[in-house]
Amino acid sequence: MPEQVMLTEEGFEKLEKELDYLENEKRREVAKRIKVAREFGDISENSEYDDAKNEQAFVEGRIQEIKNMLNNAHVVKDDEVTDKKVNLGTTVVLHDLDNEDEISYTLVGSAEADPLNYKISNESPIGKAILGHAIGDKVKVETPGGQVTYKIISIKKVKN
Repeated sequence: MPEQVMLTEEGFEKLEKELDYLENEKRREVAKRIKVAREFGDISENSEYDDAKNEQAFVEGRIQEIKNMLNNAHVVKDDEVTDKKVNLGTTVVLHDLDNEDEISYTLVGSAEADPLNYKISNESPIGKAILGHAIGDKVKVETPGGQVTYKIISIKKVKN
């Protein structure tokens, strides 16, 4: 049985838009590149043709990946999200009890994760640890650098 993919409504919509773009625009672009490259002659030594075919394989792979995610998606609806418990679609401020730092993360599905922009997956170590907890709760997280203890300072519902 395929693994369920957790997504916010925003994440689901982004994947649908990406799929539409890949199927209706990018495929045609790549097909044109392949056609033009074939006209250069012998395809066995044609780097333009090889590049276009590689891009075509990547596009088709990404289309399949997105279709699989959408088919197995569990979308966390906006009305299921509150500021009482950590869930997908919430921004959480955590206080590191060991070094007194504070950090803010938005919890999203793994397909939406963007750690450089503080969007962490519900499958990440911190995401797993804080999911379902409330303000004031202390959670322990196993990280590559050792165990860290956080206190949940605030939870806000992300506005779409």
